Amino acid sequence: MKTKDLMELMDYISRSNFIECEIEQEGLKLRLVKARPRKRSQEPASGHPEPGGVQVMPTAPAPAAAGPPAPGSTPVLAPLEAGLVEVRSPMVGTFYRRSSPEAPAFVEPGQKVQKGTVLCIVEAMKLMNEIESEVDGEIVEVLVENGQPVEYSEALFRIRPGASA
Repeated sequence: MKTKDLMELMDYISRSNFIECEIEQEGLKLRLVKARPRKRSQEPASGHPEPGGVQVMPTAPAPAAAGPPAPGSTPVLAPLEAGLVEVRSPMVGTFYRRSSPEAPAFVEPGQKVQKGTVLCIVEAMKLMNEIESEVDGEIVEVLVENGQPVEYSEALFRIRPGASA
């Protein structure tokens, strides 16, 4: 890895919500950890970021908002249907719904999926990472637009578990 690439990566991490990055390439193992403290509400349910893999977190209905969000604040998502599972990004990268611009989307809302079904690709540092479903179920919602940048632990899909494919 070139020094310029390393500096760009460090700069990107410092400007994002990304907490930790581990890279292994051509005999070089690099681990970067951001020293900035995180708000308790931003941490995964376990309280610790999970190393690698897709983070699947059951969702519960969100409390009702007390009024319109303050200017400049993050918009509040609509309350979730109880029992839905969110598939979250395991890394910072670019979200792709299809393998190529002319290919169909991997999955669509209403489609039944099985554990291991490829849902999307997250490109990180020119590596294409297939994100697979961790549960059997039905795609309820795709939360990210094709080509949009995603952060670590950002919700990508909502799945209703148990609906067999």
